Amino acid sequence: MTETTVHPNPSDLTGKSALVTGASRGIGLAIATELARRGAAVVITGRKPEPLEEAAAGIRTAVAGATVTACPGNTGDETHRGEAVAAAVAQGGIHILVNNTGINPVFGPLMDADLGAVRKIFDTNVVAALGFVQEAFHAGMRDSGGAVVNLASVAGIRSSGVIAAYGASKAALIRLTSELAWELGPNQIRVNAIAPAIVRTKFATDLIAGENEARALKGYPLGRLGEPEDIARAAAFLASDEASWITGETLTVDGGALSTGSM
Repeated sequence: MTETTVHPNPSDLTGKSALVTGASRGIGLAIATELARRGAAVVITGRKPEPLEEAAAGIRTAVAGATVTACPGNTGDETHRGEAVAAAVAQGGIHILVNNTGINPVFGPLMDADLGAVRKIFDTNVVAALGFVQEAFHAGMRDSGGAVVNLASVAGIRSSGVIAAYGASKAALIRLTSELAWELGPNQIRVNAIAPAIVRTKFATDLIAGENEARALKGYPLGRLGEPEDIARAAAFLASDEASWITGETLTVDGGALSTGSM
């Protein structure tokens, strides 16, 4: 039986280096901040340099002494993925990877969906996530182990009829999570996913605009929508030694939405 050494404080990430994609705002920024708060050195990515630098500065303000590196670029660019992972390695290795980047330019029925846009959704939400895992694996996780957290969605578990293409991509990401957990387990790499419901971010603006918010709230037994910090704490848990025997799982963080039987 393989023995696992667990830190005396399993939630402490001191000495770990983490890469969080799509972290200039919203859930990604909250996750990066929480990882830094727990002691990890953090690399954050985003397409636009200025907002990303502002996010990095915000983390340093929120967490005294935090080590934060901004690495701007497009998630779909293989060169950028390599540079981002290399930036994490330069901070002491690559121990934690959070695939948070996600897009949804397509709303409504699949029969009306532009196939080019659908391809872009899958390329960004699924293929690029796999690309980051491959980079992290070859850059150090293969030998030292680590934790991967993929940001999926409840839309990948139950059909919504509104964000169908996005939901299909997140279902694929959930399946990818399971496959990677099986493949990478022997390397002591844990791979899990989080499936949030609606979280108050700019990304969810259209879903909760106007009367949509009151309508959405009716489906949440806890009586509120999610906040980025709700997801951040779940991600930090899965990235830490607190979850040292958890892999291949998708943690639903949804305020009870799926328990209602509808979305």
